[in-house]
Amino acid sequence: MENTDGISLVGGDASARKMKKSRRCKHAIYNDHFQNFKRYALPKAQLVIADIPYNIGKNAYGSNPSWYVGGDNKNGQSELAGKNFFDTDVNFNINEFMHFCSNLLVKEPKETGKAPCMIVFCSHMQQFGLIDLAKKHGFKGSIPLVFYKNFSPQVLKANMRIVGNCEYAVLFYRDKLPKFNNNGKMVFNAMPWPREQVSKIHPTQKPVMLLQQLIALFTDPGEVVVDPCCGSGSTIIAAKRSGRSGYGFEIKKSFHRDAIKWLHQEGSQGSFLDVLDSAIA
Repeated sequence: MENTDGISLVGGDASARKMKKSRRCKHAIYNDHFQNFKRYALPKAQLVIADIPYNIGKNAYGSNPSWYVGGDNKNGQSELAGKNFFDTDVNFNINEFMHFCSNLLVKEPKETGKAPCMIVFCSHMQQFGLIDLAKKHGFKGSIPLVFYKNFSPQVLKANMRIVGNCEYAVLFYRDKLPKFNNNGKMVFNAMPWPREQVSKIHPTQKPVMLLQQLIALFTDPGEVVVDPCCGSGSTIIAAKRSGRSGYGFEIKKSFHRDAIKWLHQEGSQGSFLDVLDSAIA
């Protein structure tokens, strides 16, 4: 599925005239494995965002009330007890993923301040292994990222232990520091996790607002964002709202169907003002 948005500004001031030339952004989510990306003639990406499997196996719901019927241990275990989040996690090949990302990012530019990067959400235990592996695929630099919440999903035995309220990611780049649209402000590697009141399509769905912040930091309007494991499609929604092209891959048919539906709804609601604001900024 693919759609195209055109931005065309007509006005009297200089900034409007400057944007008169239409910049077209495309958005597509493919029900396919990212290894098959050559089928789709994707443009090179300025930013890759991915939420890879956390390899927590049968304990995926271990700290979540969903482990029990109705979220209450008095009711006994639910059908989710002892289950993986997804049956596809077992076959995830991290080396193939790194190779894909290395190939799909734009070439390292000669100029500073224009280099691409990728952001990989992961468990805190995966960070150092990913950093070592990424170096073998040409990603020499890395920056750990922490996103802190004002809530915790680890409600079981919460009064008996310290509970987790953070999500983790690593930003990877090749040689030069990546493009950084910080507007002269200091950006910390510990960032607040915005809480959105939306129905979740995917168990590990990331907030669109958070993804928009990352996209705004590391890309310019009209550039390309790719999510190889896009799940709910929230990365593509964030790219669309930010005036960037977005391409995603999702192999689970049910998630792909719901992601496509969300993308269609986003188009019908008309995010022109969001795209326009991002393009002018």
